[in-house]
Amino acid sequence: MDTPRERSGRPGRPTVTAAEREEAKRVSLRRIGGLFAPHRGPIAVVTAIIAASSLVAMASPFLLRATIDVALPRQDLRLLAWLVAGMIGVAAVTAALGVAQTWISTRVGQEVMHGLRTSVFAHLQRQSLGFFTRTRTGEVQSRITNDIGGMQSVVTSTATSIASNLTTVVATLVAMLALSWQLTLISLVVLPPSIWLSRRVARMRRSITARQQRELADLNVTVEEGLSISGIQLSKTLGAGPAVVRRFTESSERLVDLELRSQLAGRWRMAATTVIFAAIPAVIYLSAGFFPGAMTIGTLVAFTALQGTLFRPITGLLNVGVSLVSSLALFARIFEYLDLTVEIDDPASPVVLAAPKGHVRFEDVTFTYPGSDTAAVAGVTLDVPAGTSLALVGETGSGKSTLASLVSRLQDPDAGRLTIDGVDVRDLRLADLAGIVGVVSQETYLLHTTVRENLRYAKPSATDAEIEAAARAAQVHDLIAGLPEGYDTVVGSRGHRFSGGEKQRLAIARTLLRDPKVLVLDEATSALDTETERAVQRAFAELAEGRTVITIAHRLSTVRDADQIAVIDHGRVVERGTHDDLVARDGRYAALAA
Repeated sequence: MDTPRERSGRPGRPTVTAAEREEAKRVSLRRIGGLFAPHRGPIAVVTAIIAASSLVAMASPFLLRATIDVALPRQDLRLLAWLVAGMIGVAAVTAALGVAQTWISTRVGQEVMHGLRTSVFAHLQRQSLGFFTRTRTGEVQSRITNDIGGMQSVVTSTATSIASNLTTVVATLVAMLALSWQLTLISLVVLPPSIWLSRRVARMRRSITARQQRELADLNVTVEEGLSISGIQLSKTLGAGPAVVRRFTESSERLVDLELRSQLAGRWRMAATTVIFAAIPAVIYLSAGFFPGAMTIGTLVAFTALQGTLFRPITGLLNVGVSLVSSLALFARIFEYLDLTVEIDDPASPVVLAAPKGHVRFEDVTFTYPGSDTAAVAGVTLDVPAGTSLALVGETGSGKSTLASLVSRLQDPDAGRLTIDGVDVRDLRLADLAGIVGVVSQETYLLHTTVRENLRYAKPSATDAEIEAAARAAQVHDLIAGLPEGYDTVVGSRGHRFSGGEKQRLAIARTLLRDPKVLVLDEATSALDTETERAVQRAFAELAEGRTVITIAHRLSTVRDADQIAVIDHGRVVERGTHDDLVARDGRYAALAA
């Protein structure tokens, strides 16, 4: 449900809603961790590599102390050579382990990202048309690309960063305690305030991140609406190009501002911590000066080196915490989509129609669109025997297209039922129903690929011979053959290189490939000129052969030969019969035909 946005002091500035803020707080770290559950094996290997690398690295300060305190003062070249070789060996081993760790951890992270992307995409594919009519296309794209892309660094490196830095901290602390427990206590004085500051910074960045993603979604919408073929045509014909550019520019400027705020959020706090970290070695040297003879020079140098090694992973852990908390807003947006209820889904125990005939019945069907107080369809009962034709006529908004959408289960009735061969369509798998019911609508959608692949979209296994046969039946083969590259010609965005009639015939060929038993023609010729309509009608005649056909049309000339005609008014059937019967009654149909 949409909630009002909280207003900021500056007009046009994107804001995060109260609902989104609450949702971000509810994101469970356990659920985020669950994304990595299928990869326990590789993560265990990475953890083992990290532990081994940290332990090997801890030998370096002890080798350094022995070099300074023993090998150099005694001029023991043999020992010095062994110690230097040990240092080089430690560096080589840790480097090799680092390469292996990076490869495994990056692969795991990318597989998690892949799983998220495909899960969101697949889940959105199952959503009803209502979701997409309520949601901006750019918003959906932004969640899949920007939000998941923004999580990449967290998903890819967080687990390994935590394991690596935590292991390094523990191993370093043990080594430091072994060298000097007093200096270790001095080194850790800065830790509590650093943790407190990091938590403050994390909360600041989480709020800014949510606003960034909303602004990126707005930018995506502007790109989608402004740079599509239809959008370009609209802006050029209305002279709206400058306004679209201005809208994009303002959105981009707000993104710049938010990015700066995100990067600088708490920066001075973290800078203060860095200064304190840098001051610790000076304090250690000062402490050693107050207690001369308490430790050797080698121990002091080795400890200082360890202290620097300790603060790097501590800083890394703090930064990981900041990134993880900041990314909760992104996880919230992704989980919000994954948690969407699928309104129209496959039944738990589907019925299989082994040999569908195509007998369609509307039994007291009623449907109301969400948010509307008036039923779009109310108490409709119609019977369309297999192999016959039904025409639905009526004024715009009377409910004809709603009835058609119920046949293909783009909507489900609120009351009553719709059956095919006596089986409620809600008891059929959606994929099975799509194989039984074919739809050709007024707005034909063609993909930006070749003619061949556009036709094969309906039946991926179709051979070239089957594709050509379908095109011939749809009266469009000669047109395709005359294209520069024939069936391998790219149709262009949304098929804009073709006329309306040509696109309709391509859609008919695509539907023929599926060979549906029930055919729904939703005002498929309303926007065509007379000559083109005749060509499409010939293709429809071929397509309708042996099928149950439900036709919606404004032009009554296209439906006069239907076996039965139903006149729809305000969602109800007010007349039903053949063309001649209805004209003789001199009722609503006769008025439409006049």
